[in-house]
Amino acid sequence: MWRIASLFLFQRLKGSMSADTYNLNDIEKRGAIKLLFLQGKTVLEIHTILKQTLREHAPSYATIKRLATQFDSGSNCNLPHPGRTKTVTIAV
Repeated sequence: MWRIASLFLFQRLKGSMSADTYNLNDIEKRGAIKLLFLQGKTVLEIHTILKQTLREHAPSYATIKRLATQFDSGSNCNLPHPGRTKTVTIAV
């Protein structure tokens, strides 16, 4: 599954799938950043690759750096949390 997803993202980044390659949504951009991060690319390399492929639609260096830090620490705080929210009852 992960290889299929990486192939899809790289095809979108290379522009071989459609004419609207530059219209990646935030989830696809995050996926591309995570894929490149897992391949061992540095933040600067990731930013360069995305800047070359997405041009003015590429995320900023600071955004890529923040996401790479989250991926490195294992944090998924920006992902949606399905299910019911947790409630707390305090007895007085």
